[in-house]
Amino acid sequence: MSQKYKKMTDVYQSTERNALAETEDPHKLVLIMFDALIKSMEIYIENIDIKTADLELRSKHFSRSLTIIYSLQSSLDFEKGGEIAENLFQTYEFARQMVIGSIKDMDSKGPKRAVSLLADIREAWAQMGEKLTNEK
Repeated sequence: MSQKYKKMTDVYQSTERNALAETEDPHKLVLIMFDALIKSMEIYIENIDIKTADLELRSKHFSRSLTIIYSLQSSLDFEKGGEIAENLFQTYEFARQMVIGSIKDMDSKGPKRAVSLLADIREAWAQMGEKLTNEK
């Protein structure tokens, strides 16, 4: 990895961490997590074939994707969320299984399906946030 690329990545990650630390709105935090998850999964997908992959990026974004999925699963409130929380958990679990399953066979179909589902949920989440903001 070039020094310039590493420096740019470090600056981006520092900015991202600061933005997360300053976010007090849980709705916005989940939206940030969705964006980071989708981005990481897309980078992982681009590097899925070990013959052509940047192995460091592949490993980093594989792990990062799983960590964010776990965070989203852990943040669910099953008492308040009921069936919606259960469905979200299952969707996150599907995404997790698609990422894990793809590491061995280097097939991007599963992770691409998961990204598509997560992007739909992210969009619905963003629309809910807009609606809540407009109601205030």
